[in-house]
Amino acid sequence: MYRVIGTVKSRAFRVMWMLEELGQPYEVVAAGPRSDEARQYNPLGKIPALVDGDEVMTDSVAIMTYLADKHNGLTATAGTPARARQDAMTLWLIDELDAALWVNTKHTFALPEKLRVPGLTPTLHKEFSRNADTFAAMLEAAGGKFIMGDQITLPDLLAVHCFQWAFGAEFPAIPEPLKAYTKRLRARPQFRAAQDH
Repeated sequence: MYRVIGTVKSRAFRVMWMLEELGQPYEVVAAGPRSDEARQYNPLGKIPALVDGDEVMTDSVAIMTYLADKHNGLTATAGTPARARQDAMTLWLIDELDAALWVNTKHTFALPEKLRVPGLTPTLHKEFSRNADTFAAMLEAAGGKFIMGDQITLPDLLAVHCFQWAFGAEFPAIPEPLKAYTKRLRARPQFRAAQDH
């Protein structure tokens, strides 16, 4: 059984949702960032971490990619053009959505107060909104069901988690097509099961 180190209200949720979608059993070791518990699995104290037997993996997207490849689910086959396109989308989401959310988090409460730059928030909101509009256009071009086409894949989980994070961080509203997309994916029983941890 896998062990996920982290909390539902962190990037560890992505890993939990991935495991639910893959139908893999797991347990959650509740640990906040930089906690003693988290440092047992990652010397930097970052979450999430995934324990698979004697192996410990870190970084939510690296863990998700590992799980998708290992269980041959929610991913295009490695070494194919489809996988290259999927990886490009994953990296775009990290660069353009996740990064803005993380910088905002750091300058809202994660950094010591003397290091925060509250004036960044309007710029981050504007960048995120622009990129959400771009994602909405890409989703429409992909057929509107899932970002890579007819099947749910890793980038869908990542995107929905980012939009949920944005909502909780009081970022500007996302376009209506994205609201429908996130609502539909959040209604999946696997998403709901992951939330229960």
